[in-house]
Amino acid sequence: MSSFVGVLVSDQWLQSQFTQVELRSLKSKFVSVKNQNGKVTVGDLPSLMVKLKAFSTMLTEDEIRQILDESYSDMSNEIDFETFLRVYLNLQGQATGKLGGPKNSSSFLKASTTTLLHTISESEKASYVTHINIYLGDDPFLKQFLPLDPTTNDLFNLAKDGVLLCKLINVAVPGTIDERAINTKRVLNPWERNENHTLCLNSAKAIGCTVVNIGTQDLVEGRPHLLLGLISQIIKIQLLADLNLKKTPQLVELVEDSNSDVEELMGLAPEKVLLKWMNFHLNKAGYEKTVTNFSSDVKDAKAYAYLLNVLAPEHCNPLTLDTKDAAERAKLVLDHAERMGCKRYLSPKDIVEGSPNLNLAFVAQIFHQRNGLSTDSKKISFAERMTDDVQISREERCFRLWINSLGIESYVNNVFEDVRTGWILLEVLDKVSPGSVNWKHATKPPIKFPFRKVENCNQVVKIGKHLKFSVVNVGGNDIVQGNKKLIVAFLWQLMRFNMLQLLKSLRSRSRGKEITDADIINWANRKVRSTGRTTQIESFKDKSLSNGLFFLELLSAVEPRVVNWNLVTKGESDEEKRLNATYIISVARKIGCSIFLLPEDIMEVNQKMILTLTASIMYWCLQHAAEEGETILSPANGNGSINTLDASPAPSVSGEDESSSLCGEISSLTIDDAASDITVSSQAENEDTPVE
Repeated sequence: MSSFVGVLVSDQWLQSQFTQVELRSLKSKFVSVKNQNGKVTVGDLPSLMVKLKAFSTMLTEDEIRQILDESYSDMSNEIDFETFLRVYLNLQGQATGKLGGPKNSSSFLKASTTTLLHTISESEKASYVTHINIYLGDDPFLKQFLPLDPTTNDLFNLAKDGVLLCKLINVAVPGTIDERAINTKRVLNPWERNENHTLCLNSAKAIGCTVVNIGTQDLVEGRPHLLLGLISQIIKIQLLADLNLKKTPQLVELVEDSNSDVEELMGLAPEKVLLKWMNFHLNKAGYEKTVTNFSSDVKDAKAYAYLLNVLAPEHCNPLTLDTKDAAERAKLVLDHAERMGCKRYLSPKDIVEGSPNLNLAFVAQIFHQRNGLSTDSKKISFAERMTDDVQISREERCFRLWINSLGIESYVNNVFEDVRTGWILLEVLDKVSPGSVNWKHATKPPIKFPFRKVENCNQVVKIGKHLKFSVVNVGGNDIVQGNKKLIVAFLWQLMRFNMLQLLKSLRSRSRGKEITDADIINWANRKVRSTGRTTQIESFKDKSLSNGLFFLELLSAVEPRVVNWNLVTKGESDEEKRLNATYIISVARKIGCSIFLLPEDIMEVNQKMILTLTASIMYWCLQHAAEEGETILSPANGNGSINTLDASPAPSVSGEDESSSLCGEISSLTIDDAASDITVSSQAENEDTPVE
């Protein structure tokens, strides 16, 4: 694996103000102007800066020009990249000031991690350190470094090798990372450290974190604000993991026994469910106010006093509600919580100051310790009937994580509920097919009038037709009504289209042909054969894939050092297959594949997920080679197959019809097929070596 080379800036302080993702993006913008004009002057900046997302909604081009006029007497002066970065920071400060200054430090409640404000909360850091000390204190590898001291930078230093973050992800969602894939030794070389961070970021995306602004180099450098932002997301996912009907069917007690109410509950974000649960008990306790947030509404600690009194009356202290001092009441509340078994992560000061992150964590702990909900078997049975079957649930999870990984503005908590307004689907379509959405004809939630939702969804279907999706007999109202089968079918075609676009973007560099399913299979077989191994597959439904050996051989072919064959089983029993499948997913993420499948998808040979895995490995391999300046694909053979750099040629499984691309095959999908299995193009059916 080639070593990571980031954008280097001679001024270390200046470099510390940006992530590598931001630096690469800004460098690209700077170079584009330089390529057009031969140089970059101060006068070029207003038109460039106003197009950047950081300023487009806060400063006009004239305002930017006025700011620059105050700093530079001659707008024709040439500037270098570092000066460009300083101008960017200056404008960022002006834009922040225009909005009224900073509001919060790294937010526990935000889905994304922002780098606009580089401040950190010492209280939050101390809370996260305590959490790590408790949950990872007995870890066989990390216990030599724990407990961490919250008053020092121990947390940031330990996180630099990636092991801590990988282990924390497994605490949040057990089994996400196969720990055999983590490089664990006291001193890691740069390759191993980069692999750990790549594994961490791809696994974080796979549990629902938004990491679009974070690169591996940022983690290697231990950027405090970015690390705390990522850690807060991971811990939040852990603390809120049980706030759904599948994990806690007793939550059905919060609503009436009707399908619409239960569906509404299923569509709520976990923190909203937590608020609903809190208000449910506060109402029973006689508390007159409604808590709408984890900040200003709980500052006086009265809501906590009522909540704990109804959940654990045996530990009640009469002085809690009688005291007039909010700080003293907060202290008594924390004492009460500690007596009922809650670990102390926050201080009375954090409650009084209304820290939203830590207050959310506190309420989540109370819920875990004692939720006070009924065990009525009839209600629980009703809730269990309302939850999706295993296959639908797995597909919903995959699409939800994929959408959240795209970096769109909205965050998806439940695909089937959240897409019903059409807005999120429009955001995704605009991301994978830029310019395809007519935003003037779209309505952003909250949407009062149902016909506006139908309008949004009609545009979604219209764009789908333009992209040659199979949307026969599908109308916008089907999405508004939450037809799960149709939603899954549409999302699969959308996800597949995105994969196609990524592969096409690499192939177009060498003016190659379109890539088909057959090409992907042929490429994978060639790669494995090039290492001297004989395992081959005929289709993405090939039952031999269930033991995982082909994928391990493929991963070893694209990156020889990444697979430890001492850890690989024969894949004969279900347990051996599971071990291999878990290892495959972690190894693929470790080299840089962004994938959202589960071990069961490999074991059961889920055709759709097998395709995404193979295509992701192929994309990483082609991108990796393209970055090194190699010629990856060539149309020279005239049959549209992929020419790799492998020494041994192999017959192509693609046919004479060069126009049969992934995009074309998307149009051959029926709704039934898309919701279950991928249909086979007629081209593939006529081949000597069939690609089913």
